[in-house]
Amino acid sequence: MLPDKCSVMEEKKQCVNPPEFIVSIVVDKDEYMVGVTCDKHKHVVSGKVHILQNEGKIPSGKISFSQLKAVGTDCIHGNSDDFIQLD
Repeated sequence: MLPDKCSVMEEKKQCVNPPEFIVSIVVDKDEYMVGVTCDKHKHVVSGKVHILQNEGKIPSGKISFSQLKAVGTDCIHGNSDDFIQLD
């Protein structure tokens, strides 16, 4: 499962945009996910990752932005037994 919102906070407020990219660091043959971001905050996240890499808090490596794709399914069906009546 992924967060339903971008990982960026601006002025102490969580970004309300849905995530569009998985942000990860590629080191040799390994890849480490560090967050999700919307297109608007892609450059902000890139800058923050560079700062954290310079401070040694996350591995040094290439920043990767993998675009998320929506997937729909019709394999989950509900029936009347799945619902309850609230009075």
